Amino acid sequence: MGADDEYLSSDSDVEETLDDDEGGDFEFSDDDLDIPDDVDETLYDDECGDFERSDDDSDELVDDRGEKAYTVLTEEDIGKRQEEDISQVFAGLSIARASATILLRHYNWEVNKALDSWFADEEKVRKDVGLLEEQVVPIQDTENVIECRSCFDVFPRDGMCATGCGHLFCKLCWTKYVSIKIDDGPGCLTMRCPEPSCAAAVGQDMVNELVSDKHKEKYSRYLLRSYVEDQKKIKWCPGPGCEYAVSFVAGSSSYDVICSSDHSFCWNCLDDAHRPVDCDTVGKWALMNTNESENITWIFANSKSCPKCKVPIQKNEGCMHMTCSCKFEFCWLCLGDWSTHAEETGGYFACNIYEKAKAEGAYDEEEKTKQEAKDFLDRYAFFYERFALSEMELGVITDAGRQIIECRCVLKWTYAYGYYLPESEHAKKNLFDHLQGEAESGLERLHQCAEQELQIYLKEDDSDDVHHLSTSLYDFKVFHTKLLGLTKVTGNYFGNLVRELENGLSDVNSR
Repeated sequence: MGADDEYLSSDSDVEETLDDDEGGDFEFSDDDLDIPDDVDETLYDDECGDFERSDDDSDELVDDRGEKAYTVLTEEDIGKRQEEDISQVFAGLSIARASATILLRHYNWEVNKALDSWFADEEKVRKDVGLLEEQVVPIQDTENVIECRSCFDVFPRDGMCATGCGHLFCKLCWTKYVSIKIDDGPGCLTMRCPEPSCAAAVGQDMVNELVSDKHKEKYSRYLLRSYVEDQKKIKWCPGPGCEYAVSFVAGSSSYDVICSSDHSFCWNCLDDAHRPVDCDTVGKWALMNTNESENITWIFANSKSCPKCKVPIQKNEGCMHMTCSCKFEFCWLCLGDWSTHAEETGGYFACNIYEKAKAEGAYDEEEKTKQEAKDFLDRYAFFYERFALSEMELGVITDAGRQIIECRCVLKWTYAYGYYLPESEHAKKNLFDHLQGEAESGLERLHQCAEQELQIYLKEDDSDDVHHLSTSLYDFKVFHTKLLGLTKVTGNYFGNLVRELENGLSDVNSR
């Protein structure tokens, strides 16, 4: 039995063959397209990229140039792609399937790279990957009992097995070893022979032969995820709880994608979709919004340190006589000991000492630095307030929009319910009319608020006045609270309506 076999045991060898793919690609010509007269035919030119439809139902999007930009993949789609790559390698190199899997994992599932490396220097690749060409230890094919290298118990030959190296261990020790490796995490995919000095790889076929169904499933899961996580062209959707992956075409004009779970994100940096700015700008902006340095800048621009204990102090009103928490009294302007100040130095609301020093230029550098800090903060506040306002708009509009759509759908079918409600059941009809009326009124209030009142805040504001912008932000927060409240109340109205109708308006009988 050769070293390319998955493992060596008393079980009969299994020969795997690759069925030829006889299915042809689906093709059609430009003549088959019914192009409207008002549409630019260059959009359908071959140079803009071929139209492709895969066998699965994956979502596809074309970029601005008409090229397919990305494909959303389900776990089933990922498994199919993985199997195709494995089949291509083990058929092309005439090696076992498990060996092809180990080889592809080593080269991050890049088929061409794996094949090129193999043909360039097969011996080196085998050594690096752990696919030994010859057995290190000759297999003991005997009817006598054999001592296990791990537990040192003796077993018959059919109770022992080895990977391609030939180091025999009992199946009990193998099962325990492989199960522990799988429980330890994805590192089990690079599992080697238990012999300390041996680098022979352990393949999936041996795993499936030895461990429980639970561990088989775990190993297969790790292998599937590695197909996405080890590649450069596929990434998992970062949406909470999402199990889709996205395959991206290099060179596309935009990294923004929308997953089948409706989560919109940037494929490159996995942050929220951020077109038209690049990922570097997003990273710097996020860092600035969480950076402690902005707090330090604000403190520097809006406070002075106590001359004695150096604690920063902000002054918002009152005279120049300051008393720190350390009990030191000083002048806010010149920072000198207050005991040196009197009426002749300017009293409580002025300081001649400061004015004289300022006239001589003693505070020029300090005031320049403070002004630069204030200008920086004003500029940052100007843009951040607008950023925050847009972010709030997006969240509240999305929630309200979803609630409106859901409630409109429910309301539509309540009319059919009312039509089939017997006219003779007056109590139920009155309750139905009441519940439907309340729900409809709440929905109309929500719809009006979301559609009309929102327009006030969606209009472009060219004002550079930070105070005006802050006022607008406050007004929007009031509107935000109102819209959230209406969304919740409308949801409650329709929730009550749906429950009553599904229960056949049974509350009438209990009254």
